[in-house]
Amino acid sequence: MTRKSWPALTAAILAVAACGGLQAADDAPAEDRVAIDFVTGLNDPVVGYINERIRIGWQDNEVSASPLADDEEWLRRVTLDLSGRIPTLGEVADFVADDSPTKRADKIDALLDSEAFVDHWATQWTNLLIGRNAPQRTNRDGLLKFLRDSIALGRPWDEIVVDLITAEGNFRENGAVNFLLAKLDGNPRDDDYHVEATASTTRLFLGMQVQCTQCHNHPFNDWKQDQFWEFNSFLRQIRRNDVRDAMGNDDYSELVARDYTDPVFFEKRSGLMQVAYPNYFGTQVDPKSEDRRGEFAKLVAGGADGENLLAKAFVNRSWSQLYGYAFTRPVDDMGPHNPPSHPELLDRLTAEFVASDYDVRQLFRWMANAEAYNLTSRFNRDGSNSYDDPAAGEVPLFSHAYVKSLSAEQLYDSMVVATGAGQDARGDRAKQTRDRWLRDFLRIFGGNEEDEPTLFAGSIPQALLMMNGELIQRALDGESESVFTKVLASGDLRTDKDRVEALYRAALGRKPTRSESSGLTSALGRARGDEKLWLYQDLYWALLNSNEFIFNH
Repeated sequence: MTRKSWPALTAAILAVAACGGLQAADDAPAEDRVAIDFVTGLNDPVVGYINERIRIGWQDNEVSASPLADDEEWLRRVTLDLSGRIPTLGEVADFVADDSPTKRADKIDALLDSEAFVDHWATQWTNLLIGRNAPQRTNRDGLLKFLRDSIALGRPWDEIVVDLITAEGNFRENGAVNFLLAKLDGNPRDDDYHVEATASTTRLFLGMQVQCTQCHNHPFNDWKQDQFWEFNSFLRQIRRNDVRDAMGNDDYSELVARDYTDPVFFEKRSGLMQVAYPNYFGTQVDPKSEDRRGEFAKLVAGGADGENLLAKAFVNRSWSQLYGYAFTRPVDDMGPHNPPSHPELLDRLTAEFVASDYDVRQLFRWMANAEAYNLTSRFNRDGSNSYDDPAAGEVPLFSHAYVKSLSAEQLYDSMVVATGAGQDARGDRAKQTRDRWLRDFLRIFGGNEEDEPTLFAGSIPQALLMMNGELIQRALDGESESVFTKVLASGDLRTDKDRVEALYRAALGRKPTRSESSGLTSALGRARGDEKLWLYQDLYWALLNSNEFIFNH
């Protein structure tokens, strides 16, 4: 039988795939578009302060905020941000049906307490610390396990960072060593052996890009060339050791102590040689100390810089992960040359984070319960807040939710949820199938882990994987456990309208709009037999390939 052309359905599908539905709710009832008093159910003074400072920004810049996101839009966003995947069809139905006034706060708590949050957070930070493609002789699984165990146990962020800075030993037995192991290469006696470790440590944990001061003073602030080499001297007492087995094959790598109590010499642009000793923002450490790294970790965790840069940098980056943009751009270049968009809010959140004993979950709880996080990503109906566009270089006002691209891991896990592909596999076969699919996604969608979450650069291989990849093909080919098959076979979904609504919710987390539903159900109502199945397949394929699916909004 030959597949026929159905113009009405084709037009609807093309509209979904092209515009992605990011503004599709414009034909929603007017009352759904009106701003209402904000409530999540959490009464917390920190959340109140966040709301107050963000609202002051709106008033100062004469911008009106967008309305609150409806339950479906908000649930998809918070599930992606806190668990790294879209919600299931059942989760959407349950949340929409829940009439509790505290259901948003309750959902945030449930997500933060889930194993999915542990995995998602650990994966994000593993990518930041060593990248998706870990350097040779570095054990990514070891670092991932260390981070998972740490966040699962609720360890404070400052303790985690101390371990990452001071760790020693086998890269399998002590996963924390992999951060610094990944930054060491070459001859330990060379001056540049610890340069990358210095730059990464200060950038990721202190929000300072001091690598530009390696060769010269910073042109816009007080950071001097000697400061880079003073930080560098703290890390000179380590080296990597690559161990081979009895057959001469690579076995493991380890981070070991190195006997080094000398000063560091560096060349100034004038050609003069200068000496640097371990010094942290004016706190001098005995150069003869045999544990410079331990002293450095204590100073970092203790806020000896006067601003507690460790806490401030983590708050700034965590805000970026939820809101799309940090208070500074880039997120890891803080300092007097780059003032934050909301300095009072950043300072208060930093102080509260420290007072909470660096509680990672509590910080995310405050941010996710704030009013700005709960706004729709759509502009006001009159477009009056459309100029709040950090992508165009504007200072972020957070008057609407900013659209973010999904990471490779989020996209893969969301595809698995939306398709249910491979769910009928068991044991080793299931693991092998998942590993193969995930490798494809990471290879094609991996990108740069340092990209801001609002950046997306589509490519032909990415489009081909989404359109014709094995994951989506198996989802539409009638696997017994696939979401698509279950929707079409469900006895509870009696009409084409019911089934279209279920497919929309499974893929996009929302019901179709009136215009989407009428065009689709009309065309489906005229189809018969295999033709109707083909049209349903085309519809779900279009939803999974739409802009709306691959973005968090």
